[in-house]
Amino acid sequence: MDRLLRVRKKQKAKKPEFKRADAHKKKRLDDNWRKPRGLHNKSRKHIKGKAKVAHPGYGSPASVRGMHPSGFREILIHTPQELEGVDASTTAVRIGGGVGWKKRTVIEERAQELGIKVLNAKTSKVGEEA
Repeated sequence: MDRLLRVRKKQKAKKPEFKRADAHKKKRLDDNWRKPRGLHNKSRKHIKGKAKVAHPGYGSPASVRGMHPSGFREILIHTPQELEGVDASTTAVRIGGGVGWKKRTVIEERAQELGIKVLNAKTSKVGEEA
């Protein structure tokens, strides 16, 4: 698993940023990826020096796809009850952005008791005033 995470990190470092073709020319176009479909589109034709086109060869190994760089699978939670079925050895949790401070501290305390890693912990030491 560690080897595959290192492979993914190397691959992602070489991967170009896939941007929409000619997005820099027109203000109304966002530069988020869209497949080029035009008849004369240079990036669709894979002309050297034009934008790279996303295809399966740029993908990461299937067993580590979607994993957090720490090696844990990631789960989004919003309530303390959602922590109950989580496997602490393979899974880390991310607390939802809409969760308030009071419930967040409860979730972080419960996660600490269960030995679950919280990826976006706000409180440095749970239960202690900063």
